[in-house]
Amino acid sequence: MELDSLIGASYQAFQQRTPDARVVLLHPYSRYRSVLVAQLMNDPDIQVFYYAMGPDDVNVRSFLSGITHDLANQYPTFGRYLNQIHFEVQEDEAALLDAFVADVQSLSDRPFLLILDEYDRTDSADDLQAFVEQVILRLPETCQLVINSRTLPRLPWVSLIAQKKAVILQDDHLISSDFYGMRVDGKTRLEVFGLGPGYVLLNDEQIETWEGHLPRLLFFFALDRPVVTRSEICQAFWPDLDNDQAVNVFHVTKRRLHKALDFDVLVHEGGYYRVNPEVSIYYDIMEFVGALVEGRSPETEDKAAVWQRTIDLYRGPFLQGHSDEWILQRRLDYQAGYLEALSEMARIRLDEGRQEQALGLLLRAVAENDRYEPIHRQIMQLYADLGRRSEAAAHYQKLVDKLKGDNREPEASTQKLYASIMS
Repeated sequence: MELDSLIGASYQAFQQRTPDARVVLLHPYSRYRSVLVAQLMNDPDIQVFYYAMGPDDVNVRSFLSGITHDLANQYPTFGRYLNQIHFEVQEDEAALLDAFVADVQSLSDRPFLLILDEYDRTDSADDLQAFVEQVILRLPETCQLVINSRTLPRLPWVSLIAQKKAVILQDDHLISSDFYGMRVDGKTRLEVFGLGPGYVLLNDEQIETWEGHLPRLLFFFALDRPVVTRSEICQAFWPDLDNDQAVNVFHVTKRRLHKALDFDVLVHEGGYYRVNPEVSIYYDIMEFVGALVEGRSPETEDKAAVWQRTIDLYRGPFLQGHSDEWILQRRLDYQAGYLEALSEMARIRLDEGRQEQALGLLLRAVAENDRYEPIHRQIMQLYADLGRRSEAAAHYQKLVDKLKGDNREPEASTQKLYASIMS
């Protein structure tokens, strides 16, 4: 295949496979990622804003200074919200985030791309990685972020994909497995299960000698991203300790982790920690998210089988029984994927005329998250379609009572549906 055809296939894949994602990562192994960026910028039908990370982008404020300067040349009023809060000396991280998101939203009221090129220059900036992660979660609907990097950015790609907020594009296809390049063969085999209580098998034997829960949770934390830094670990596990104390506790916990598995699980390379690349790892989270990607693909023929496999992989909430802040967030991320799978499977059953099965799937979704209103609306409509109007009314009233405990009321679309059913 000629070069023009290969580049054209990559460009077509971007257009067809990424429209629903808030962020698109051009995988570092992509041969034509820089050419694709150039094509996107030269396409007259696409509105593009471009910023190349520089050597000075070592923290949030230097990044904001650089991008404000460059984007102001492309859109003269960019940065007015950041400048209003004097971002160079602003200490409130939430205020910086609010102002930057407001500036991004002001770029256009129609769909546009914001390209962050040479993103690997920010690899060492912990606060900037955390800032960009929060930006991704709050991007306006009109903005799609495109990241071009020579290395896999230190962001939680698997959880972002589970939420349907991100995709990883490698030339003409989406990455749907092996998101972090983990080894799948080797003499030492680990099977890791995070959906449910969380447990680990070493060469088919379950690990029981953890010496507390922290070593086990440290292992799961290291699996969350391509690599992590010591400061990220300390901030997640021991935010109330001073730096020296947190570092000491970290090294004790790491030694206990290595002792439990009888080898060095975490290796330190170039200032980062990662799971030992010599170990063969099966991780149910990776398979679960890969199944989500496959189910979403228009090319998947037997969607019912794929969605059912996704549902079966979800054996319970992520690290059930733990309440650390980072665990609670990931629990919601993977739960979102599970609710999507149940909803899509219910849609298939409805198309087949199997309404009772569809209702059962939707009720399972509500049992997992009883405040996600789109599924409540599906249940109410299905009850109405089945001629069970009183059950639709009872379901709505239960939702009202639950939301009242949060000082909320049902969304306008939920109230409108209820009125329609009752009339």
